[in-house]
Amino acid sequence: MCCTEKILPLLLLYLVECQVVQAENVTVMEGDRAEIACKLHSYDGSIVVIQNPYRQTLFFNGTRALKDERFQLVSFTNKQLRIALSDIRVEDEGGYYCQLYSEDTHHQVAVVTVLVPPKPVVEVNGDDPVENGDVELICTVPRSKPPARIRWFKDKKQIQGVSSQQQSGKTFEITSVVKFPVQRKDNGGTVTCEADLPSVKSSKQRTDFSLSVRFPPVVKIQPPSVLLREGDDLSLTCSITGNPQPDGVVWSRLNDTLPGRAERRGNLLTIAALSTVDNGTYVCEAVNELGRSADEYVLVVYEIPIATPLPPSTPLPDPGAVVEPQTSVSYAVVGGVLAIFVFAIICVLIVTVWFSMRQKGSYLTHEASGLDEHGEAREAFINGNETHERKKEYFI
Repeated sequence: MCCTEKILPLLLLYLVECQVVQAENVTVMEGDRAEIACKLHSYDGSIVVIQNPYRQTLFFNGTRALKDERFQLVSFTNKQLRIALSDIRVEDEGGYYCQLYSEDTHHQVAVVTVLVPPKPVVEVNGDDPVENGDVELICTVPRSKPPARIRWFKDKKQIQGVSSQQQSGKTFEITSVVKFPVQRKDNGGTVTCEADLPSVKSSKQRTDFSLSVRFPPVVKIQPPSVLLREGDDLSLTCSITGNPQPDGVVWSRLNDTLPGRAERRGNLLTIAALSTVDNGTYVCEAVNELGRSADEYVLVVYEIPIATPLPPSTPLPDPGAVVEPQTSVSYAVVGGVLAIFVFAIICVLIVTVWFSMRQKGSYLTHEASGLDEHGEAREAFINGNETHERKKEYFI
């Protein structure tokens, strides 16, 4: 065992010394610069030639023989001949021959491998999707070598796609398709196609695709943020979202025309010097190819007495309306006094009628009783006791 460990390094050293010419293999990305070196051992000034994979002579003893300016001589010494090939292509791939012509011909082959990095391209299959529908995206790597691996990411999470490949010469075309549902919130979101060469480090390439999801417009009127008084200016802003974006908005007033003092400037509606004639429901409307949307704002302006200005700190019941201020006499107090006064009058009338009805009933009762007694006495006086007795029998 010990003999083997000593003999093997000596054997390798002998083989190297016997190998007059050595060549190193090279792996490079397409478009980069590759250097091809032929190492010389015991060089005696003989002819050294480098040939390309098509056996065309590139350099003869350091002199360029092929009219291809991409090949440049880097160095030529007793130890090595080194050349460089810039902007390398897949067609340049293959074995480059290092040959030394001395008493015997010695040659070695330097294998140049050209890799094609992936450059993914993403597109949507068909028209842009509508919300609550599906979108289908296609990621294509037109050329890669070896075949590229494609992965999809949405919201930083990997989603599954279906890949296929076609070979054209030494390169491959890779296609991956992914399909998923979209909502309105996905509009403007990013989907990423990532491609790399599995066996090559630092070959990863990413392409981001911005989703375009179509949906009807959404309209919202932004009311003023401050309290307004009669005579102030009103400004209403109409915010719009939609895809495609509506060209503009239409301002109107329900069942009426806009005031003559109203001014429309795009999404902004202003009314100068508010008054009660401006009362109404104002509408902002927007339309795109998928539908329409509108929002309403109800304006209520109360007339304010000139002699009694509205205190700035007076709260309003409706943030979109102008209300009447409190005056020096409380309407609640006046109403309470009037209610008490009316109630007192009604009570007096009720008592008066009650006493009147009671007195009238008592008079009629006594009058009727007196007539009966006087009639019986007069009849008894005229007819005597007999008549009086008959009268009693009648009552019995």
